[in-house]
Amino acid sequence: MMTIDNYKFAGKKAIVRVDFNVPLDENGNITDDTRIRGAVPTLKHILEEGGALIIMSHMGKPKGKVAAKYSLGQIKDAVAKALGVAEVKFAPDCAKAKEAADALKAGEVLLLENLRFYPEEEGKPVGIEKDDPAYEAAKKEMKARQKDFAKVLASYADCYVMDAFGTAHRKHASTAVIADYFDADNKMLGYLMEKEVKAVDNVLSDIKRPFIAIMGGSKVSSKIGIIENLLGKVDKLILCGGMTYTFAKAHGGEIGESIVEMDKLDVALGVEELAKKNGVELVMAPDAIIADNFANDANQKVAPSNAIPAGWQGLDAGPEAQKKFAEAIRGCKTILWNGPAGVFEFDNFCGGSRAIGEAIAEATANGAFSLIGGGDSVACVNKFGLADKVSYISTGGGALLEAIEGKVLPGVAAIKGE
Repeated sequence: MMTIDNYKFAGKKAIVRVDFNVPLDENGNITDDTRIRGAVPTLKHILEEGGALIIMSHMGKPKGKVAAKYSLGQIKDAVAKALGVAEVKFAPDCAKAKEAADALKAGEVLLLENLRFYPEEEGKPVGIEKDDPAYEAAKKEMKARQKDFAKVLASYADCYVMDAFGTAHRKHASTAVIADYFDADNKMLGYLMEKEVKAVDNVLSDIKRPFIAIMGGSKVSSKIGIIENLLGKVDKLILCGGMTYTFAKAHGGEIGESIVEMDKLDVALGVEELAKKNGVELVMAPDAIIADNFANDANQKVAPSNAIPAGWQGLDAGPEAQKKFAEAIRGCKTILWNGPAGVFEFDNFCGGSRAIGEAIAEATANGAFSLIGGGDSVACVNKFGLADKVSYISTGGGALLEAIEGKVLPGVAAIKGE
């Protein structure tokens, strides 16, 4: 397999799939540039080796339609600054950028507009449900259009570099299908992808115990696959965040206005049973910091997670939960964190996530390997100033979890020819 260090970029145009799906504030300013910084080594290497650079990415979920709030034009100046170049040229239509790509000279950079403004990027039929009799025909047609779209993107360059771990679990036009239009000597993984794959291998192939996973977030349903898989690997599992209240409700608890998945109560009980069967210590929040409104300045108090009064909702792990989480993490040798313990974006409800982050940093200082994955978890460690106190910060959420589940990532398989 070709590697980025062995490839001769001089005089070549390289099209690179990155993950610049960065969070923006209401004024279009980047609030966390972790993903851009993560791609810089690959992009700079190509430029320093005498190549011309074509960058492609998605942003948000525009669902195949043009939407100004998801335009990558908003970040081109930030990309230029990160790369240390005077200008990043911008192609306002990713599928009609041939002329701009052809005109690109060595050392120049072209950023394509959001790939997901085209439904062909994701390759899913638009405006038709799966139970519609015409769905299969529409799916087949869209797959053909996806190949055509990928072929257009491939036509811009001499080589393809996949460096978007955050989307490597998707078989999209720009992450996997495009690789079919380059031979084995002209497609490769970028530095970020190589690091991500290695980090996952460190967790799975050389597990030092005790191994603990911390899974947060609002929904059990979005994490059930990875939770069930982890229960066959870890010694301890912390489940926190909004999913806490689905578990509490499953046992008949009162959760007030807290977020809950009423159709997943049996799933929650099944998780508890599987943990017991596998001898995994399942750690959950005994108490919560509750609020009378979903706002940073809401009135707050502490209540048991299963006894939240009407009109109140759990927004963070309580003080006892924070101690319990820290104790569970302390002494562990392999740590995986995906998902916050509360509404960490609100300063008054970030204590649970901070307690987890600080406990992970302490364990890492004592020799643990800590892997942080998922946008919210990454935002947490950055917010709390802990980024340099953990072993590795992954740019991927879903991709990281699927890799740890043992699934083949299409974005990696397409490069390796698997």
